[in-house]
Amino acid sequence: MTATSLRVDGLAPGDVTEITRSDSSLRRFLHGLPGVDQVGAEARAAGLGTRSIKTTAKEYALDLAIRMVDLTTLEGQDTPGKVRALSAKALRPDPADPACPSTAAVCVYPDMVATAKDVVGAQVNVAAVATAFPSGRAAMDIKLADTRDAVEAGADEIDMVIDRGAFLAGRYLQVFEEIVQVREACGGAHLKVIFETGELQTYDNVRRASWLAMMAGGHFIKTSTGKVQPAATLPVTLVMLEAVRDWRAATGQMVGVKPAGGIRTSKDAIKYLVMVNEVAGPDWLDPDWFRFGASTLLNDLLMQRTKMRTGRYSGPDYFTLD
Repeated sequence: MTATSLRVDGLAPGDVTEITRSDSSLRRFLHGLPGVDQVGAEARAAGLGTRSIKTTAKEYALDLAIRMVDLTTLEGQDTPGKVRALSAKALRPDPADPACPSTAAVCVYPDMVATAKDVVGAQVNVAAVATAFPSGRAAMDIKLADTRDAVEAGADEIDMVIDRGAFLAGRYLQVFEEIVQVREACGGAHLKVIFETGELQTYDNVRRASWLAMMAGGHFIKTSTGKVQPAATLPVTLVMLEAVRDWRAATGQMVGVKPAGGIRTSKDAIKYLVMVNEVAGPDWLDPDWFRFGASTLLNDLLMQRTKMRTGRYSGPDYFTLD
């Protein structure tokens, strides 16, 4: 079975209800998904990674990648001043060039949401990590309170982490029900579901987690917290892109994908954009459906953009360090 052959046609809401009525029925469905051909997935990802784009297409890709960045700071040493500076950068990544687009979002801990929102207003989304980030190990009432606090502070998006211990132990229904409850706690905020793929061990588990999160109502599926290595990789993202493509074919619904952690250069970002176009399709080449979770990527995108515009590189100290 190749990594590109999965099709589950005509999956209706009633079918999801039936599949998730018990642990055993959910396990049968998830373990009934065709296995991922590891060699095939890695070979295809490597092949797509060799594609190159030039001139106007590259200029477009750089601006698109900037618009897809969730500019992130998730450190214990984060201060209001640092978050305000990062939020200002998300709003105007290159103050010398008003034509430079804003990023998609600024991503912070819940207690920093109001600080970020004060800077960006409605012009850039504020995403908050929640549900006992990055471990996902806490009582459910604490996870839900964490989510509600972030939304009440103004978060437009919630990035939740699944309990990988529960998932790896095969307690799929527990993970499903947690995602459902967190989505309800989000209210009008969009929900991104983080798998921490570096801990999921196999591509088959990545595929299963993708379908589990989509059936539970996640708006985005996200690779990683950025705290565990390996984080985002091209093969893992390929499997997730196949999942959202097949989910759309089965249900008519689009779900977004967010690779996060370890994506640092414009060259890397363009590889991902090529993969999005080739695997999921051009509809996903939009910040509403694809994001980069990153802190250092933006500066390289800005340096490459300046090179394309002026013919010369700006030094790495030309843009602020995040």
